[in-house]
Amino acid sequence: MQELREVAANIEPKHEKEVNDLINSYKSLYSEWLFVLRCGFALLMYGFGSKKALIEDFATRSLTEYSVVVVNGYLQSINLKQVVITLAELLWDQLKLRKKTTSGNPSKSQQPFNPKSMDDLLAFLDKPDIGDECFVCIIVHNIDGPGVRDSDSQQCLASIAACSHVRMVASIDHVNAPLLWDKKMVHTQFNWYWCHVPTFAPYKVEAMFFPFILAHGGTAQSVKTASIVLQSLTPNAQNVFKVLAEHQLAHSDEEGMPINNLYTTCRERFLVSSQVTLNSHLTEFKDHELIKTKRNSDGQDCLCIPLTNEALQKLIAEII
Repeated sequence: MQELREVAANIEPKHEKEVNDLINSYKSLYSEWLFVLRCGFALLMYGFGSKKALIEDFATRSLTEYSVVVVNGYLQSINLKQVVITLAELLWDQLKLRKKTTSGNPSKSQQPFNPKSMDDLLAFLDKPDIGDECFVCIIVHNIDGPGVRDSDSQQCLASIAACSHVRMVASIDHVNAPLLWDKKMVHTQFNWYWCHVPTFAPYKVEAMFFPFILAHGGTAQSVKTASIVLQSLTPNAQNVFKVLAEHQLAHSDEEGMPINNLYTTCRERFLVSSQVTLNSHLTEFKDHELIKTKRNSDGQDCLCIPLTNEALQKLIAEII
């Protein structure tokens, strides 16, 4: 399998101009896709080739006004309750910001956000007395992937998409993916707007996870794999990872970087605006097994990258 991946990585791409023209034609549809989302539909991208880069480019360019949570369905397991909690926290932050902007002061009567059951979280995301323009977005790469393919996960995702303050953008790759849903899920809960967007792009990132563990394989392969994953993330996510990597190189004798210290540094550099945003990046790093969490002797949760200093230096050089 490893030899096949190495050979595939060295295959020269063909028809680059035609493929670039095709991708650019999709970019001209961004305003239409945003309008469709605002109208209450969910976008479902289908067609041959990885849609990951296209969807994330759409999010980076057109969803800048909204908070976005990314779910990678191609991973082996997904914690959907944590996804719902994150969505609810982001919506709560939006509401607090809106009240502060309109009143000039945060409301004293506001209670702190206290997530309870899944039903309570979904009810909050579907709350009728919140403005129509107040919503959060969820991107699900490979909604037909191994991490979310079971019926319980699909029903949970359908319930999330049905919430009035959630907008979903998802992709499918298997020809039989629509068989995962019944009529109610397709037309009432997901409310799909189907977008045929064949990209003919290789599944570089998705193919790495069967499963992907940084600690396995040689240094060169670990760096190459991590580099491919990081290049698929947003520039902000890359910079957050770089902060952690630089700290690890400068303090190689320590057990890791405390999460609070990482948050403070990233906020000072304007990489994150809240703890929720940082947690979203960290969740993605953990999903891709780019980082590990351990508790130091003081009882603090610390983050570390499971690479040697030599490998980490090579990785930073590749993503700069």
